[in-house]
Order: sequence, then C-alpha cells, then structure tokens
Amino acid sequence: MSARILVVEDEEALTTLLRYNLDAEGYDVETVARGDDAEVHLKERVPDLIVLDWMLPGLSGIELCRRLRARPETRNVPIIMLTARGEESERVRGLATGADDYVVKPFSVPEFLARVKSLLRRSNPERLATVLAYGDIELDRDRRRVARSGRPIDLGPTEYRLLEFFLEHPGRVFSREQLLDGVWGRDIYIDERTVDVHIGRLRKLLNSGTEVDPIRTVRGAGYALDDRFAKAE
Repeated sequence: MSARILVVEDEEALTTLLRYNLDAEGYDVETVARGDDAEVHLKERVPDLIVLDWMLPGLSGIELCRRLRARPETRNVPIIMLTARGEESERVRGLATGADDYVVKPFSVPEFLARVKSLLRRSNPERLATVLAYGDIELDRDRRRVARSGRPIDLGPTEYRLLEFFLEHPGRVFSREQLLDGVWGRDIYIDERTVDVHIGRLRKLLNSGTEVDPIRTVRGAGYALDDRFAKAE
C-alpha cells in the first residue's frame, strides 16, 4: 500500500504542485490549508509523513509541530517543515521543535521528493519494501504474488490489500473502523461487518488446515497479524 502523506499548506498553487508530484510518485496524498484543521484531522487519522508549512492560518506550523510531538500517536511521525525563512536560527528553531527536515521555499521538487523518500525509508521501511515477509508468509508487491511456505496463494484484490496492510504493521491490533480506513479508504461507506467477511476469506486462503492461523482476533478490539506467529515459525 502507498505511504500516506498529509500536506498542510495554505498556498493553493504550492499545494497543487506538491499534490501533483507526490501523486505521481504513488503516494496517498491529503491536503489541509489551516493549522487548526490539520490538528483535528490528525486526531482522526495519522499519516506516514507530514509536510508542514511554517506560517499557517488558525495555528502556526511551528506550534502544530510542537503539539504533535507531545502526543504519543504522532510523536514519531516524520515532519518536513516548509518555510520561506532561510536563516540558520530559524532552521535550528524548526528542528528543535521536532521537525525531521527543513525545506526553504522556493525549492527543487526532485530534491524535495528525495527527502520524502529518505524519511519514509528510515521511519517506515515496510512502506517502501518490495517484498514483505512475516513468519512463512511472503508478499511480493512487484509481482503481486503471495506465498506461504513456498505455496502460492491466490488472493482477491481486497484480501491482498488486507494482508499487505497487516504485513506493514505486524502485531498491531486494528479495529474494524481502522481497517476500513486503512484498506478501503475514508471515502468508501460500507458496513464494518464487511471486514469480518474479508478476514474470514483471508484466513481460509492462508490456512491449509494444519497451519497456524496468523490472524489473531482480539475480542472487543479488532484483528492483528499475531506477533506470536512469527516467533513460532
């Protein structure tokens, strides 16, 4: 699945430029024009990387960055700060507040994209990996193939995305709502019980009958790719 990037920028022309180029690189891009709106958005959905303008209406980028670093959910999300301020003291202030990188306007788009990729590679290598493996399960993104102990497994599109999502976050428990958001997308309105149906299909395809079920059901919470599964293999 594509890495999710939130662009918080109030200059419409720059927002369009960033969205176009990030989309072209295959990222899942969302944009917000105000700092206060971004803060609300980030309480509902945490991206893999944030591109944050220094000067924003509602709430400044520097203050938003400070608040994000104080929250456990967003403490480790990479942040690239965009600003017209090129002075060393301002760069130091931005980095000291918690930004991971600092880009001064106007900037080179190829260099910006290289910085994005570098941060994502360091913070979440699974998002960029060609092959995801956990226990005896292997998913090859380039070939769109899945295998378990060398046995090819033919998954439908939704089951494939569901397994890919789990492999990117092994051991983490996701609610049905979070899985709908992460696998189907926020703009798709379907019943949460649809998740149960596809989990059941995925389990049936992954398990031959004698193999350990890699998907753990957490009563009252949701589902996870069981961390005990990898240790047992």
